Amino acid sequence: MAKPLIIGIDIRDLRVAQTGTKTYLEELCAEFKRMESADLKFHFLDVSIPVYTGKQKLLKWIEHFRYQLWKQLILPVKAALKGCDVLFCTDNFAPIIHLGYQTIPVFHDAFFFENPEHYGKLWLWLYHQTAIPAAKRAAFVVTPTAYSQKQINHYTHISLNKLVVIPEGPKSLVKIEAGHSSAITDRFELTGGNYLLHVGSMYKRKNIPALIRAFRKVKDTGYPDLKLVLAGSPPSKTLGNDFDIIQQAVEETGLKHDIVFTGYLSDTELAEIYHHALLYVFPSVNEGFGIPVLEAFKYDVPVLVANNTCLPEVGGDAVITFDPFNLDDIANQIKMVLNDKELQQQMIAKGRKRLQLFSWKSAAEQLVELFKKAV
Repeated sequence: MAKPLIIGIDIRDLRVAQTGTKTYLEELCAEFKRMESADLKFHFLDVSIPVYTGKQKLLKWIEHFRYQLWKQLILPVKAALKGCDVLFCTDNFAPIIHLGYQTIPVFHDAFFFENPEHYGKLWLWLYHQTAIPAAKRAAFVVTPTAYSQKQINHYTHISLNKLVVIPEGPKSLVKIEAGHSSAITDRFELTGGNYLLHVGSMYKRKNIPALIRAFRKVKDTGYPDLKLVLAGSPPSKTLGNDFDIIQQAVEETGLKHDIVFTGYLSDTELAEIYHHALLYVFPSVNEGFGIPVLEAFKYDVPVLVANNTCLPEVGGDAVITFDPFNLDDIANQIKMVLNDKELQQQMIAKGRKRLQLFSWKSAAEQLVELFKKAV
């Protein structure tokens, strides 16, 4: 009987990841478990000691050391002892040494190069000293979009043939039936569904202050009952955190009673927030993929996105684009869609069709083919 293909999956990141990177690993692990067979085995490799996620500086430095110890020593040994043929790491960092296996890391974006000011100096140094050399030794490096592939190639000089584009999918949120009574919309007085939506942590690159100021321009021309819902929590780290600037924008525009900050939402609450939204607006100035675009498609919400980075690539003909640096353009595109019910229905239909191109099942199948190719 032929030896099965054995894949090691580094799942330490589930202990610390947030938003899109957590979704990525959770969804793929679920698909991999469904794909196991006599010819294909997965080992989900994790640390045995809890990961420190607090803010005490010394303990954070110790955790940096423990992370590198995990990546460059403990994980390689565990993968070797399990007889892995391929070791798959979804958080940029993979082992530099190969103990009888091939490595395949995922580079979701090129943020480390594009916005180094949003990262600590130690983390940046470790990235350049370990993540990049390990990626260059890897059999392949997975990226989620052609845009990310191009940017990573530009900054790392890893060949395009080695950078493999495998798109992501939407988070597996619950299906909401028509007429569903929503506790979360009741809590925030959103029962009429008369709101624009943005989902995600409040990083600087998300460009949320511009969305708030454009929303002010929309309100100045009418729409007295329209609200803006900002779903998500402030980032846990200081660098790249835009929450104070966002709060300042709310105060300056006088929109305190028209903007809703939900904080962290459960999967069910997030599904309800999507289900009742009028429009989804994504003004980010830098994304590697943009999972919320697909989530909005899933809940039949018309989507408007910034006309940069990967967002038009993911949204295709199902989205309306705008210049994220032009408040008038953002506001005008929002009003155009709000005022045109027929356009909304066309966007919803195109979103449903576009969504068929993206799924975690397809991503997992493409990854397994890549694992086979690597060995």
